[in-house]
Amino acid sequence: MTIPMIMTMIVNLIYTVLAVTLAVFAVRLVDEKVFTKIDFQEEIKKGNLAAAVLLGAMLIFIAIVVSSGLKG
Repeated sequence: MTIPMIMTMIVNLIYTVLAVTLAVFAVRLVDEKVFTKIDFQEEIKKGNLAAAVLLGAMLIFIAIVVSSGLKG
């Protein structure tokens, strides 16, 4: 492997870690500030499919926003 390939892999790794960290932070923020009366983790443990789908959709939306923001 050449030096440019290694540098590209390191940059991609940093990008991925940053994106995942921002996405998790954003999901927790939305969960705590927007949906204050709903405990998503408890609802999902009870088998509430709608809560799981909503949380998944929020994660996908936040991932799209974070990805476009990091790309510039």
